[in-house]
Amino acid sequence: MRNMRILAALGLLATAAAANAEVSGTAAIVSDYDFRGISQTGEDPAVQLSIDFSGDIASDISWYAGTWGSNIDNFSDGGTNTASTEVDVYGGFKGTAGDFGWDAGLVYYTYSGASDLNYPEIYGKFSFSIVTAGLYYSNAFGHKDNDEAVYVYGDVNIPAGPLTIGLHAGFSSGDGIEQTYGGFGGTEDSYIDYGLGVSYTASNITLGMKWVAYDADISSDDRIILSVSTALPWGE
Repeated sequence: MRNMRILAALGLLATAAAANAEVSGTAAIVSDYDFRGISQTGEDPAVQLSIDFSGDIASDISWYAGTWGSNIDNFSDGGTNTASTEVDVYGGFKGTAGDFGWDAGLVYYTYSGASDLNYPEIYGKFSFSIVTAGLYYSNAFGHKDNDEAVYVYGDVNIPAGPLTIGLHAGFSSGDGIEQTYGGFGGTEDSYIDYGLGVSYTASNITLGMKWVAYDADISSDDRIILSVSTALPWGE
């Protein structure tokens, strides 16, 4: 009975938090869904949607939770099950202090129809002015025999009038990398991905173009990715 009361109290708190939360979202069409440089759609287009809830804890600290989804290229779990949709669920806390910002949370990747591929990651991000750096860690990357993987990245976003120029570099490492991508001919347990892009935002619409590449022999080469996205709700 005591546990039921605790669960009921937590449920009421969660409901109250959601009722007072700010709600936002995004919708995007991309010519290719790349994840850390590697195409998740066989270099075909993808439609991507997200919805987010957030609220203030203090004047400079807030919480957030949300979900993000995209079509993918029929991922197989190694058996007869395949997934054509990825849905990620995430939550965390973030804060600011002048030009310095931080963000820490958890994301869980799910693949409908092939749940053996589901896996979690924890992450921490730090930003200062136009520079952002972050680290992701999973103890079961791609849910391959509980193999670990780490991803470290750095981004620079440079305002240039109506445009934003983005520079990116990331490093993936761990046994989970080799196990997950070995089926594509990759034998390395680490690789580096790069990106260079430009975006233009007018009102709630953002147009983007970026060059993506990586140094692992997996399945595709460097390429140009185009995107159009919008922030929701409109009019804000």
